[in-house]
This record gives sequence, structure tokens and C-alpha cells, in this order.
Amino acid sequence: MSLKVSISKKQRTLLFIASAVAILLAIVTTGIFIGEQQIGINLDNKNSVPSIMNLFGTDWLGRDMFARTIKGLSLSMAVGILAAFISTIIALTLSVLASWNIVIDRMVTGLIDLFLSVPHLVLLLLISFACGGGYQGVIIGLALTHWPSLTRVLRAEMMQINRTEYVGVSRQLGKSKLWTAKHHMLPHISSQLVVGFLLLFPHAILHEAAITFLGFGLPPEQPAIGIILSESMRYLSVGMWWLAFFPGLSLLIMVGLFDLLGKNLQVYLDPFNRQK
Repeated sequence: MSLKVSISKKQRTLLFIASAVAILLAIVTTGIFIGEQQIGINLDNKNSVPSIMNLFGTDWLGRDMFARTIKGLSLSMAVGILAAFISTIIALTLSVLASWNIVIDRMVTGLIDLFLSVPHLVLLLLISFACGGGYQGVIIGLALTHWPSLTRVLRAEMMQINRTEYVGVSRQLGKSKLWTAKHHMLPHISSQLVVGFLLLFPHAILHEAAITFLGFGLPPEQPAIGIILSESMRYLSVGMWWLAFFPGLSLLIMVGLFDLLGKNLQVYLDPFNRQK
């Protein structure tokens, strides 16, 4: 009976992972093939309510909101991937360095506390503005503000592995710190690294949309979700609710999918959670 329950839970977890990956890949693929023609101006069809022809309606310039939303989601996903990847590399590098020396460990811990003590959105805005805004500013800002929490988790894992007997034996045999990190530490934290990378996505995407909404993010000519929401605010009072509702809901669904993917992958990769 317990075996059947365990297999059922594993299959359910795999189903969740496959479904989330399929939907996210569909968003990316569709966004890639949407060109300027699909999101261009069409004044003959402006201010149309949602219908079969225009699922999300059209805006004051006749632009298809469904096409703009999908394009904006794929754009946000691309920015989130790059920013989360850079943040993961920073977290991995700092956690490895912290495991080598107590002085470096104190410096890394102090740096983590410093970044976590500053309000996240304020720090993100300052870095993005200092780097000139646009794609470069947003990516740099996201990458430099999303590593502390993952670094804290990876550092704790590194410290625990660093106290094991086989790591001590490797050092006595003359193995370098880099060799020890590569062959002993990285294999043990690979699952935390992958899950942490995926769980950085929701934060990166939401913060990208937030600073773009405030005017410090992606350029206004891009169909980013933050820009779509910012532009739609002035038309809500005249009853054009669909301009903000569908893009905002789509953003929340995509963020929820990434969160679902990360949590289910954590369950699947962790033997303890898999057997619960």
C-alpha cells in the first residue's frame, strides 16, 4: 500500500513538472514567432472588448492585447533567465569561497546581511538607475540583488559538507580546495542549485515588471508587461478593464507556474521529501 502511494506521488510530481514546463515552453515559442505585424497599430479595431477574434481585446491604438501580452511574457522570461543565472553563479561563487576560509566566510556573511538589510525594491531601483536603465540596467540590478538568499542556503550546505570525514581525507592527501569543491561539494548541492535557480525566477520577473511599471526598467517601446500595465492605468477609468486585467493575470499565472515547477522539482530531487 505504501509503495503504491509513493509511486502515485512521484507520478503526480512528474505530471506537475511536465505540465509547467510545457506551458512555459509554449509561451516562449509563441512569443518568438510574434512579429511586429501581430502587435502593430490597427486604428480600425481600437478599443475592442475581448472576443473570439481578440481574446484579450485591443487597446486605444488597435493593438492586439493577447499578442502583446504573450510577447511581454516571453520578454520578461528572457530577462528573468539571464538575471537568475547570473545571480546563481554569484551565489555559488560566494558560497564556495566562504567554505575555504573563515575570514572570507565572515566577509560573505556580512555582505549578505548588508544586502538583506536594504529594502529590495529600493536597492534594485538604485542599481538599475545607476546602470542607465534599459535591458542592461534591469538585468544588472536583478542579478546583483537576488543572490543573498540563495547564497545563505548554499553556504550552509557547504559548511556542513566541509566538516565531513571524506573532505578531511582529501585535504590530507594534498587535494586543492578547488578540487575538493568540484568533486565533493558541487555534486551534493546540485539539487539545491537547480531549485534555487528556478525559484529565483518568480522574484526576478515580478521585480522586473515592478520597476518597468515605475519607469525605471525596460524601454517604453517594448511590449513588456510592466509597460502594458503602466499604459493601461489611464484607461481604467473609462471602462477599458481588459487592458490591465489579462496582462496582470497572465503575469501571475506565469510566476505561479515557475513557483510550482521549483517546488515540485525540489520534492522530486530530494529523496527525503520523495519518501514522505
